[in-house]
Amino acid sequence: MIDRRHEESVKSAAWKGTSAAAALAAGSLMAMVACSGGSPNGASFSQFEPAAQRAGSPSGSVPNAYEFLRLMMDRYAKGSTTRLVQSFDGGPLRSFKDAVTYDDALLVDALLAEGSSDDIARSEVVGTAFLYLQTNDKAKDGRLRAAYGPKPLRNPGDIKVDDNTSDAGNMAWVGQALVQLYAKTSNASFLNGALGIANWLQKNTYDTRGQGGYTGGYTATGKKIEWKSTEHNVDIYAFFTMLAAESGESQWTTNAAWAQGFVASMWDSRDGRFYVGTGNDGVTPNKSFKPEDVNSWSYLAFQNPEWAAAPSWDVTNLAVSKGGFSGVSFCSGDRSGVWFEGTAHLAAALELRNESGDRSVAQTYLDDIEYAQTNGPNGDGLGIIAASKNGLSDCDGDKYFASLHVGATAWYILAAGAANPFTLLP
Repeated sequence: MIDRRHEESVKSAAWKGTSAAAALAAGSLMAMVACSGGSPNGASFSQFEPAAQRAGSPSGSVPNAYEFLRLMMDRYAKGSTTRLVQSFDGGPLRSFKDAVTYDDALLVDALLAEGSSDDIARSEVVGTAFLYLQTNDKAKDGRLRAAYGPKPLRNPGDIKVDDNTSDAGNMAWVGQALVQLYAKTSNASFLNGALGIANWLQKNTYDTRGQGGYTGGYTATGKKIEWKSTEHNVDIYAFFTMLAAESGESQWTTNAAWAQGFVASMWDSRDGRFYVGTGNDGVTPNKSFKPEDVNSWSYLAFQNPEWAAAPSWDVTNLAVSKGGFSGVSFCSGDRSGVWFEGTAHLAAALELRNESGDRSVAQTYLDDIEYAQTNGPNGDGLGIIAASKNGLSDCDGDKYFASLHVGATAWYILAAGAANPFTLLP
C-alpha cells in the first residue's frame, strides 16, 4: 500500500482492530465561500521571482523546488481557479492522483514562507479550496477528509473524496495552514474555517482517558479511532496555540495545554525519545514503533529544553547511507533507504535547537536532499522524491516510493529557509 498521508498508526500488531463507534455530527462555525468563476483556467499568475535566495541553497535548489510546487499546482488549472494540488508525480506513483490535505497544507506554508505577492495569492487559492470542501462536506460539521481529487472546484459536483478518513493530524495541519493564511491576509473566512476545524477536533477527539489529549479521528468507514498519537497531539497543540493568538479566544490555549499534557506523558527520558502514542485503551504506550517525525516535530513545536534530546535520537538511530543517498529513514524497522521528507524535518529541528554541531549536521542533511533533487531516481531536478528507493516501509504496513512529492518538497523549502510551520510564520 502507498503511504498516502502523513499519519502513522500507533497500534501494535495486537491493536490492529479499532472499536466501532457512531460518528458524531455536530454544528460548528463554517466559513462560507464560493468557488471561483471566470475562464476555465483563470487568470495566470506572473512569472515567479524569488523574494530572496534561501540559506543552504547557493545553487538555486530552493527556487527550483518552488518551481516544482507551482507546476504541480498548475497541472489541472491556473490562476485563481479554486483547486487542490496533486501530491505525487512520476515513478511508481505517476498514476496516483490524490491531493492529500496534509501535503496541500504544507504547500500553503511553503508559499507563505516565500512571501511574494504571487505565492501568497497561490496559497489563498489552496486555502479557498479547503474552505470550499469544508463548506460542502456531507457531514457539514467543520471537518475535511484526508484526500481529494485535484479537479478544479467550480461546483459541488466537482468534489471527489479519495480518502474519506477524518484524521486528527491532517485536520490540524489544514487548520494551522488556514490560521497562517489569516495572519498573512487578514481574510476572516480563513480564520472561520480554522475555527470550524478546531471545534470539530474538540468535540470529536477530546479524550479523558489516561493522560488526556486527543484521539485519532474517524476512519473512512466512520468508526471512531480510539488510539492516541503523540504526533497528532503535537499537531493539535501547534494549531490551537496559533489559533489562540490570532482569534484572541483563550479557550484554545487551554485546549492546547490538554494536548501538551498528553505529549509530555509519552516522553521516554531514559532513551531520550517519544513513544508514538497509545493503543486503543488510550493509556498503554506503544513502545516498539519508533518513527522519525514524533521526535523532530516535538522539538519544532515545543522547543522544550527537557526534550532537546529527541532530535538526537533520530540522528543516531535512523541514519541511512544506501545506494548513494544519505539521510534518515521513516522508522527504525527499515533503514534500507532514505525518507527525504523526514530528513528535512530533522534538519529543521537541528537548525532550531542550534547546539554544538547541529547546524553542520542540518546543512549536511539539506545537501543530501539537494543531491537527491538532481540525482534521485525519477527526479526532474525540481521536486524532491519521497524516498531514495521504492517500497521503503513506514513499519506499519504502508510504503514510500521514489516519486516526486509535494510534501517532501515543501518540507525541504521550509527547512532550507529555517521556517518553522509549527509557529506563525513571519
